[in-house]
Amino acid sequence: MSYQHLHVPAGGQKITIAGGQLTVPDHPILPFIEGDGTGPDIWRASVRVFDAAVQKAYGGRRQVAWMEVFAGEKAFNQFGNWLPDETVEAFKDYLVGIKGPLTTPVGGGIRSLNVALRKLLDLYVCLRPVRWYKGVPSPVKRPQDVDMVIFRENTEDIYTGIEFETGTPDSERFKALLREHFPTEYAKIRFPATAGLSLKPVSQEGTERLVRAALQYALAFKRKSLTLVHKGNIMKYTEGAFRQWGYALAEREFGGQVYTWEQWGRTKAAQGEPAANAEQKAALAAGKLLVKDAIADITFQQTLTRATEFDVVATMNLNGDYLSDALAAQVGGIGIAPGGNINYLTGHAIFEATHGTAPKYANLDKVNPGSVILSGEMMFRYLGWREAADLIITGMEGAISAGTVTYDFARQMDGATEVKCSAFGEAVIAHM
Repeated sequence: MSYQHLHVPAGGQKITIAGGQLTVPDHPILPFIEGDGTGPDIWRASVRVFDAAVQKAYGGRRQVAWMEVFAGEKAFNQFGNWLPDETVEAFKDYLVGIKGPLTTPVGGGIRSLNVALRKLLDLYVCLRPVRWYKGVPSPVKRPQDVDMVIFRENTEDIYTGIEFETGTPDSERFKALLREHFPTEYAKIRFPATAGLSLKPVSQEGTERLVRAALQYALAFKRKSLTLVHKGNIMKYTEGAFRQWGYALAEREFGGQVYTWEQWGRTKAAQGEPAANAEQKAALAAGKLLVKDAIADITFQQTLTRATEFDVVATMNLNGDYLSDALAAQVGGIGIAPGGNINYLTGHAIFEATHGTAPKYANLDKVNPGSVILSGEMMFRYLGWREAADLIITGMEGAISAGTVTYDFARQMDGATEVKCSAFGEAVIAHM
């Protein structure tokens, strides 16, 4: 389609999808948003890394046709709109893109540009891989034990944003409905006169498409387990249902490839624990994926004390928000934590920095570009360009191991050489 404010790069082609499989041309058009605050600095460093990885991997046979689209402060300053329709249309048309950090508009309108894009494109998976790179400073003794992939549900739970502010007419009507039709539940509210209320929807459809994506990923990349993280011991009909629906889908659609703790429980009840243990051991020895579950608060403890027991994790929005950031802290912080928002059914995906805009560092060429660089690595892997993705990992590991790092790492590492954002990007390229 034609755009009023966007320039479509000549010679680029669209990525397409058919039968759930992406077809990626050798010169794909990839929309990008450079981001606000430190975003332009980070993007300039990152795109050089991306282009170098593609050139080194494919010798000129493949090349990305980058297409700038606008959101955030740059869009508002140019077009008077925080999220122009053309930007959303471009991501719809070209399927896969990447973005830097965006400012959250103050005072009314869009709550969050990031959330708006996820909802408009129904990007139901927030994919957050978390692993440690040798040399990265960490607050824990064994950061190398952390190698997890979080599948966080991206469209339900608290992201639906159904809230009733205390004292408003809507809040009073909702409380009146509860009093009349659900008096037992209303009586559980300790201070109803001043309580704000919210709804937390968790659906079977939303659960199943998330868990299905997590299982497909775990099997495709030969991971050892999938853990369903929930608070079902308290919230039985939302988080507990997530657990039940997840297990049911795993057994129904992937029965020949997985072994679940639900199966273990049934065998234990029928034949005793030794028989259940033997059954599980045989299934894992045969190469089946273990599907288990864990209560959310216990998961936080055990990812610190027994990190190797977790591999792929599927969870709801709020749990995943906390967990992915907490894990990032173990392996170097949010500054190098990558993320992707994906709809595996339509193929739409936006990969993104997971940190904020840090406006006080804007235009100083100072901050760590690792989050966007590693988000690009995720993007290339999603496109099937694994050789380019592998080079980015090699370059990151080499630069950090050599102690050539930005200020955030340099102040925590002995003998490090502090470099600017752009110079770190060049160091990554040099170590490919």
